Amino acid sequence: MTMDAVKLVEVGARDGLQNEAQALPVEIRVELIERLAAAGLRTLEAGAFVSPRWVPQMAGSDEVLRRLGRRPGVTYTALVPNLKGLDAALEVDCREVAVFAAASEAFSQKNINCSIDESLQRFQPVLAKAAEQGVAVRGYVSCVLGCPFSGDVPVVDVVRVARELYAMGCYEISLGDTIGRGTPGSTRRLVEACASEVPITALAGHFHDTYGMAVANVQAALEAGVRVFDSSISGLGGCPYSPGATGNVATEELVYLFQGQGVATGVDLPALLEAGAFIDKALGKASASRVATALRSRASNQ
Repeated sequence: MTMDAVKLVEVGARDGLQNEAQALPVEIRVELIERLAAAGLRTLEAGAFVSPRWVPQMAGSDEVLRRLGRRPGVTYTALVPNLKGLDAALEVDCREVAVFAAASEAFSQKNINCSIDESLQRFQPVLAKAAEQGVAVRGYVSCVLGCPFSGDVPVVDVVRVARELYAMGCYEISLGDTIGRGTPGSTRRLVEACASEVPITALAGHFHDTYGMAVANVQAALEAGVRVFDSSISGLGGCPYSPGATGNVATEELVYLFQGQGVATGVDLPALLEAGAFIDKALGKASASRVATALRSRASNQ
């Protein structure tokens, strides 16, 4: 992928909604995803095959994927924590799944109740079965630029987890600044270190806007060679284990950023704004996207 094009991975309907207090019905989640796909997004998280006891917002993910079916050129993905989750995804013909590891030992214990090494061991049979079934697997690494429990996370720890996931068979590794503490300098250093062990073409950036740095960090990662970025419609989401951590970088912000530089996203911004207005209304909250707020305000004043 060249400097004149990037791929956006829309995480609003999974990573975004699972951190909202309100659980939305399947119908609303399906309509949100369909609106986002119609706006031009081509890779969209649709759900998570996790226990509804732990993540009630993701209950009914099987039904969401069943209703979405297939759309040419569009990939609907789901998070799977283990083989049981993968089997559930396979049952509804999900063709891409994601596994989730942490670069911080404390976060791994708190979030998935096991050590980093145990989580990686747990993923090995998932990757093996997915390969047998022709299902692509993406790897997430959380807390790459800081942990809510243990503070700074050594870059070498991030590189190790990213390298192991890639070696295991994850085609892409999404580096997640879970608490949004990164800056452009720390982002660039992290990307360069990871790219020494994992091809830059297999790295993605996943930034939260807690400190208002998400767009600046995306730009730094772009300049360091990253061409895939996760984003969430209307800036939905956060981190339940990180007090005060705000949502993912808004998809509207990234489309605006890239359009301003002549970098293609394939996304229609007006259609994206409509999808954002739809989910804001469903949740009964204002958009966290400053771009969406500004463009709507401008439109209403014209």
